[in-house]
Amino acid sequence: MNAGMNPGPGPVKLTRKDFTARQDVRWCPGCGNNAILAQMQKTLPELGIPRENIVIISGIGCSSRFPYYMNTYGIHSIHGRAPTLAMGLKAARPELQVWVVTGDGDGLAIGGNHLTHALRRNVDINILLFNNRIYGLTKGQYSPTSGFGARTSSSPDGSIENPVNPVGIAIGSEASFIARTVDIFQKHMSGVLRRSADHRGAALVEIAQNCIIFNDATWGDITDPDNRLDHVLYLEHGKPMRFGKQGEKGIRLNGLKPEVVRVADVGEEHLLVHDERASEPTLAYLLSRMGPPDFPTPLGVFRAVDKPVYSQLLSAQVRGAQAEKAADLDALFRQGETWNVT
Repeated sequence: MNAGMNPGPGPVKLTRKDFTARQDVRWCPGCGNNAILAQMQKTLPELGIPRENIVIISGIGCSSRFPYYMNTYGIHSIHGRAPTLAMGLKAARPELQVWVVTGDGDGLAIGGNHLTHALRRNVDINILLFNNRIYGLTKGQYSPTSGFGARTSSSPDGSIENPVNPVGIAIGSEASFIARTVDIFQKHMSGVLRRSADHRGAALVEIAQNCIIFNDATWGDITDPDNRLDHVLYLEHGKPMRFGKQGEKGIRLNGLKPEVVRVADVGEEHLLVHDERASEPTLAYLLSRMGPPDFPTPLGVFRAVDKPVYSQLLSAQVRGAQAEKAADLDALFRQGETWNVT
């Protein structure tokens, strides 16, 4: 635990400074992690949760230094296993707010199995997946999200692997909250982080993050200020899917296939309407497949549904077992065949 955690006997209004640890931040200047850290330090005080009730757990990678820079409880765990620690902690201490900070390599390569099971169980944790499409800490090898043909230090002739789609993985795992935001979109990121924190159940937030050293401008199509509006589809619940500098373009379905159309040609009433609360995840999965070169990149909340939470189900199951049969440890030890050793 970082120093200065005791909030005193009465309610204390927390600020960004209260969540800023007295540690030198050792990410590269210009790294997208710095922007994410700043927004977390700004957003968490708004939740009204004491710092001693917040835990940040990370694995291995550049992103996983995150707990050192937050003045909360933190665990810097081992490669890919942050979700398992988070699941255990939430099961034992359901009153805590638990955040997992991971990267595309840590969370989707060695940690892919643990990530999907945390999501399918609907454990009440918030998973922030920093996606820079590269291994930054180990100096620029291709990662599970690197594009086909990506030339890196470990694929000089181009990667021959198909990239993993983090949002698609979360949808397939039946996560109850799924969103995507961008490191430099500070206002947008703040809203997504707040939505994730308020959600009850497994939340995955993919953050498009720039590695200025090994994979600079990997998200350039959506971060270029001159062209981003033509390449970003902001998802808003209950609203037609429009994008473009004047909102002149939209998404509609042609049979089962989405297509980009000009709103003036087809009419807004024919556009797809976003429904983040749909129990059936088909629309969310369709959106997860959108991206360049044919479609804009969707940003915002893909899915936000209410489902039974794992820790609540576990506690109810334990209470039921305890009520059904009183615990008698001595009888448990002596059941079946026993003998004395002299």
